[in-house]
Amino acid sequence: MKINKTEIVDTFAEAFEMWGSRVIITADSMGWARAAALSMTGFATSVIRCKCEAAIECEIAREDTPDGRFGISVLLFTMSKSNMSARLVDRIGQCVMTCPTTACYNGLATDDVVPVGGRLRYFGDGYQISKQVEGRRLWRIPVMEGEFVVDESFGVQPAVGGGNLLIFGTNRSTTLRASLAAAEAMKEIAGVFLPFPQGVVRSGSKVGSKYKGLIASTNDAYCPTLRAFAPKTKIPDGIEAVYEIVVDGLDEECVAEAMRRGMHTAAEKGATLISAGNYGGDLGKYHFHLHKILNG
Repeated sequence: MKINKTEIVDTFAEAFEMWGSRVIITADSMGWARAAALSMTGFATSVIRCKCEAAIECEIAREDTPDGRFGISVLLFTMSKSNMSARLVDRIGQCVMTCPTTACYNGLATDDVVPVGGRLRYFGDGYQISKQVEGRRLWRIPVMEGEFVVDESFGVQPAVGGGNLLIFGTNRSTTLRASLAAAEAMKEIAGVFLPFPQGVVRSGSKVGSKYKGLIASTNDAYCPTLRAFAPKTKIPDGIEAVYEIVVDGLDEECVAEAMRRGMHTAAEKGATLISAGNYGGDLGKYHFHLHKILNG
């Protein structure tokens, strides 16, 4: 199968079950809301070492935020529901509560919830105050400029982590341009985020290593400099660069749509070949077949 001149490999991306939460950060200006969001999502590229995956989902119009101020939506995923509260408390407490003018609200209306403001309130050292607003419990925690307002609980739901595309090209600049354009197109889909820098990964990993105790190592099959050495190289002649785009989403549909848009955009921008990474189908629950996505 091809899109224009770009070959689409008949393979699938293997993704995993995760738990997701949506955090709404508001502030007096979009600049402060974005500053808090960027800080909160720092070092959250992969659960392999970061314990969670997170990124900005979108900006939110003032009329659509809980307090009528500038807003940004952040998605944060963990491998287990039990781990979500700790990750949210750590990142909201250290990165949002500390940022001038911000407040923080739950962005998912779900039956499953985890405590966040209910734990952060203790920072108020007894001066914190709870309030009910339209059926939701908020905590007002005193800070040096006034108060930090945060929802007591945040919703969580089953989610999908690890959808991916592999973008191949004849040189680094063309391949990177195609990958970055694809990543930007994928970010437009509601409910998804791309956890790596600008959405593009140059150091894709495989499971395991020759070194004891290392759970992941460089994906030698996709390293152009190892074409002549790697026993299972997947680098065709003429290919000099490969970039990976990892996409997480709140459901299968949004991940598939993001991948579809990514493939079309990468092809339009000059990608030579598009593939995806999997583990033979034995590890992840979700299988995103590239040809099926394009035909669907």
